[in-house]
Amino acid sequence: MTDSLRAETVRFTGHGGDEIEAYLAQPLDEGRLGSVVVIHHMPGYDEGMKEITRKFAAHGYLAVCPNLYSREAPGASPDDAAAVVRALGGVPDDRLVGDVQGAARFLKSLGSSNGRVATIGYCSGGRQSFLAACSLPLDAAVDCYGAFVVGTPPEGMPLKVGPIVHMTEDLSCPLLGLFGADDQYPSPQHVAELEEALKQAGKAYEFHSYEGAGHAFFSADRPSYRPEAAKDGWQRIWEFFGRYLAS
Repeated sequence: MTDSLRAETVRFTGHGGDEIEAYLAQPLDEGRLGSVVVIHHMPGYDEGMKEITRKFAAHGYLAVCPNLYSREAPGASPDDAAAVVRALGGVPDDRLVGDVQGAARFLKSLGSSNGRVATIGYCSGGRQSFLAACSLPLDAAVDCYGAFVVGTPPEGMPLKVGPIVHMTEDLSCPLLGLFGADDQYPSPQHVAELEEALKQAGKAYEFHSYEGAGHAFFSADRPSYRPEAAKDGWQRIWEFFGRYLAS
C-alpha cells in the first residue's frame, strides 16, 4: 500500500462523444500500474464510491469512477441524481458500454499506465461490470452482487433492464463474482445459473458467496454491511487483480 496518492475530479469523452465527469485517484509512486474502472452502485456517484476509488489507488492501481448520471442531473446531489435516473429506468446498456470504453481509454492514456484495465461494479454496477466485460476487451472484471445478469426486475421496480446471461460467450476476461447468500437480487439460484453459463462457455471465473450476507455487504455506511464478508471479499479482489493487472 501507499500513502502517497492524488485524487481529483476529471473529465473524459464517453459514449456519443459526451464529456463525462469522473473521480480519478492515482498513486504517486513510480512505475507502470494496472487500472480499474469503478462502476458505481444505483445510489450513484457518492462519497462511498469515491472512497472505494481512493482505496484502489492506495493499493497501487490507477482508478477512475465515472459519474454515469452526469447527463441527466449535472451538479445534483447523488440522491437527487439517482432518483432522476431511476425514474428514467436506469442507464441504457449501450451508453454504459461507451462510457466504460471512454474511461478505459482515459486510464490507458495516463503516463503511469501499464495498459491493463479491469472493471469492478457494485449492485447495478455489478451487472454493468459483466456487461462491459462481454462488450469490450478487458483484462479482468469483478461483479459484486450484480442484479439482473440473470432474471428480470420484479413488477413495480422502475429499472428497465433485462437479463444479459446470453452474452456469457462473449466474456473477454476472467471474472470474479462476490455474492451474499441471503440476497434476493441476485439470488443464489441466479448465481448458480450464471455459473453454469460460464462453465458451459469455458470461461475463467471465480465465485464466492457469503452466508449471513445479503445485498450491499461491502457498504460500510449501511445496515447491510457485513465486516467479515467484506474483509474476505477485499482480499479476493486484491489477489484477483494482482494476477491479472500486474506489469
